[in-house]
Amino acid sequence: MRLRDALHPAAPSLILCVSLLLSPLAAKAPPASAPDLGYVAALAAADHLLQAWQSGDVESGMVLLSSHAKEAATTDAVERFFSNSGPFGYEIGHGKLLKRGRYEFPVVLVNAAKNNHAHRRFSRIVIVDTGHNDWAVDKLP
Repeated sequence: MRLRDALHPAAPSLILCVSLLLSPLAAKAPPASAPDLGYVAALAAADHLLQAWQSGDVESGMVLLSSHAKEAATTDAVERFFSNSGPFGYEIGHGKLLKRGRYEFPVVLVNAAKNNHAHRRFSRIVIVDTGHNDWAVDKLP
């Protein structure tokens, strides 16, 4: 008598189920911690600034800058940052808490080059809580 004939007809399915349960694929990863409300607000501020950059909207972008960022960047530098021609896009990476009320996000600014290839510029943006859960850009990318 062969071993295969001696097994119960459901045995192969049972063995497969047990092996899947015991495999590393079945191991659950620890749940990712939910971001705090400050992180969410800071991410939204970064997104709003980059939307203004994408559309070339200097006025909307200037409103989002902290007083420190306005002092650090010249008017020409800010206008140059927001003046774009051509299709643009951006990526915002997972941010990190630098200290309470201050987050940093890696960003990639993408624009179309003349040779139909995308030009990517890697940078970072710093967002701060200016009080009363009001978030502002403290460092332009």
